Amino acid sequence: MIPGDIGAELGLRASGTWRPVPAAEGGGPGSYATSLPFQLAGASGRTPGEEAASLAARLRGTGWVSAASVTGGGYLTVTVTQARLAGLAVRVPAAGAACAASDALRGTELAAPTEADPASAATWSQARQAVADVITGRLALAAGAEVKSLSVPVRISPPPGSAPYAAVVFAGADAVRYALARTAPGRQRGVSATSWARNDLDNPFFRVRYAYAHAASVLRWAAGLGLDRGPARAFRPGALSHPAELELLSLMSWLPERTAAAARRRRPDAFLRYLEALAAAWLACWESCAALPFAGRAAPRDAAETAARLWLATAARTALGTALRLGGLVPPERL
Repeated sequence: MIPGDIGAELGLRASGTWRPVPAAEGGGPGSYATSLPFQLAGASGRTPGEEAASLAARLRGTGWVSAASVTGGGYLTVTVTQARLAGLAVRVPAAGAACAASDALRGTELAAPTEADPASAATWSQARQAVADVITGRLALAAGAEVKSLSVPVRISPPPGSAPYAAVVFAGADAVRYALARTAPGRQRGVSATSWARNDLDNPFFRVRYAYAHAASVLRWAAGLGLDRGPARAFRPGALSHPAELELLSLMSWLPERTAAAARRRRPDAFLRYLEALAAAWLACWESCAALPFAGRAAPRDAAETAARLWLATAARTALGTALRLGGLVPPERL
């Protein structure tokens, strides 16, 4: 969301050109770099460095950009204020499913099936391609592309001896779809049904669903205790300052970019690995910065911190749920 904010501030369609700034280069939560000046230089006749300097000067006048500079001979590097980053705790829930939306693929057209049944595929390669096509279509639609739905042929019975069918029978269709979508192109292999059916945090399929269910349960527990996050106007950005909170917020800020990039490259596996990072960040955040009073040293210190953390839990639930749906999964309220 924040890379899109920066592009909007500059009046440029900058989606799809951003990358995180490595810690070795002074990066961290709220830092973004773009190659956009190199693209603009081709049309303006100026050097990328000159374009980056001009853009940086414009951004320094905003109240929510703490630093903007030229790096690497023409890259624009931007760091937003902590308050802007923390504000995602309110903005993401307000956006709902649109928290993954952008116009990065506006004007692009593609056709994709609306569903894929891996049990009906004769081979793992066919099953993976079908699943990847469906998820790519969902991601592209969120990124502003026009997606024409393709009808899916109905198979009355599975192919004789189909390995995908046997895996679905054992592990379930969702687990097999996730395993297939997570496989990078060119690394075709079968799905270990026993591995993907495990209900433990070492299983990425279980972990991303567990993270969503955990965020949902936090909000139910809070309601049961009579705790409320309060109105958005009362939200205090400064109450979210722990490194784990900022890391989670930073990852959420990339959701539209990661959605668009995965669709553009037809790499649903990259999107699912981003989802896994988001899930891990939420679980780590809970360990360090719980929103409920019975969490010991990790518990909030006052009502304002409780409210802010409940906003963050709501944002995590929204972002994780949106990403799960884009990945073809139904977010579970309980596991």
